[in-house]
Amino acid sequence: MKQDQTPRIMIIDDDKGVIHTLSRLVEKMGLEADHSLTLTQGMEKAATTRYDIILLDVRLPDGNGLDAIEILMETDPPPQVIIMTAYSDPDGAALAIESGAWDYIRKPASPKNVELQILRALQYQEQKRQSEQLPKFDDSQIIGSGKRIRDCLGQAARIAGSDANVLITGETGTGKELFAKAIHRNSRRKDHDIIVVDCSVLTDNLIESVLFGHEKGAFTGADRKRHGLAKLADGGTLFLDEVGELPESIQSSFLRMLQEKKFRPVGSSKEIHSDFRVISATNKDLDAMVSRGRFRRDLLFRLNSFTLPLPPLRERTSDILDIARHYTDQFCRQNQVPPKEFSQDFEETLQHYDWPGNARELVNTIDVCVASTFQEDVLFAYHLPQSIRSKVTRMANTPAAAPQSDICETPLFTRDEKLKDVLEKTEKAYLETLYARVNGDIPQLCHISGISRAVLYRKLKKYRVH
Repeated sequence: MKQDQTPRIMIIDDDKGVIHTLSRLVEKMGLEADHSLTLTQGMEKAATTRYDIILLDVRLPDGNGLDAIEILMETDPPPQVIIMTAYSDPDGAALAIESGAWDYIRKPASPKNVELQILRALQYQEQKRQSEQLPKFDDSQIIGSGKRIRDCLGQAARIAGSDANVLITGETGTGKELFAKAIHRNSRRKDHDIIVVDCSVLTDNLIESVLFGHEKGAFTGADRKRHGLAKLADGGTLFLDEVGELPESIQSSFLRMLQEKKFRPVGSSKEIHSDFRVISATNKDLDAMVSRGRFRRDLLFRLNSFTLPLPPLRERTSDILDIARHYTDQFCRQNQVPPKEFSQDFEETLQHYDWPGNARELVNTIDVCVASTFQEDVLFAYHLPQSIRSKVTRMANTPAAAPQSDICETPLFTRDEKLKDVLEKTEKAYLETLYARVNGDIPQLCHISGISRAVLYRKLKKYRVH
């Protein structure tokens, strides 16, 4: 294992005996050990010192270790977090893994098992460091510097070095086609074309002809031989946009084409060979479609050798102003008008809107703003579409988004209730109201309430809010 310095491990546990035992184990492995007896102290150290691995207890005097995982994952570079707890909690174990933990270990754990997990985590980190030294990835068309989008770009860079098929998932407008083209542009196939197929507009009677081509006279109107898109992608990439819309009638023949890289044009008796890579994109849940018999399981397996999930814009709010500024400057240049400044209320409205249409909606909004203000130097919130300003204003003035001092104007407790019970009752009412208002949208719940996803899941479970 190649390291510029000795790997540093921090142990966060309130049991001094556990601290002593784990510290000796870590030092015996030739690694550097540090420790904290409280979560607060541990988080303060993690914010200022780089740790390769953090061994984290769950039940600490000043908090729950599970709540800290997502915060630790936001550091750059993030440590590998190994949860170590004496309590059995299946939901907590699942939450830890979903939040990014390396593993979840029950105490007392054998020294051999702890040592094995530490070594594996360090080996993973070393491999990741080496993979990040790949040739520079051209991401010039993808705007954003937040952690979520940087993680996606890092994954895309690793995918570009392979020739395996890729499935890009995400809501409409998250940039699936931009990522597909970036992967192609950085792959060994970059000197050949990327052929885009919009599966959502292909009808059953045309799709075979469009994909596989046809011979002259194969059907009415086929007055000459025509190559299909699969042949045009020879040597390059075939990008299947909205692959979830691929008609069931052609999924079988399409699977065969992927497996053998051969197909037969409509009206031909001869097979044609074409060497292409497939990148697919969808905003649908293909696993659910497989369960309903709407999509072939074997085709899904063939398409998703790699899966690249893209986050919605509401989960990467730090990128909103970067995208807005980039496209404002671009549209000003295209229209030959001077650059424009953003007022504070314009920026705040952009950041508080939830962008259901994601980056595509934001870009279209900026295009409209620039087109309607050629003679103006500053963009104000008033220049934004009324629908956006109305929604942001409504959210800012609903009870669930109001300060706590405004929420409880009516007494919610009786004279004999304890403070703890009153706070829990108020918290439950707040979460129930907010959950209903955003229709259970977890990212929105986190954004409005200001609490982490891990804490939110625990509170929803505690109060049975669903």
